[in-house]
Amino acid sequence: MEHPDHPFTELFEQLGLASDHAAIKRFIDRHAPIPEEIALPDAPCWNEGQAEFLREALQEDADWAEVVDHLDASLRKG
Repeated sequence: MEHPDHPFTELFEQLGLASDHAAIKRFIDRHAPIPEEIALPDAPCWNEGQAEFLREALQEDADWAEVVDHLDASLRKG
């Protein structure tokens, strides 16, 4: 099965967050770093729906998984 590439901005739209580059940078700056022992969907910056979307994307290796991994890496940097 072919997995479409989703841009980082589209992931933020899917999460119901502002998706312009400045807003994404502010979000990451505000919420990073997430400690390694906390799974991305369990981070306190997500509401229940956002956390569930992230959890499903990672568990099902959905077409969103690659960009969610990118978000995870971005939020781990201090």
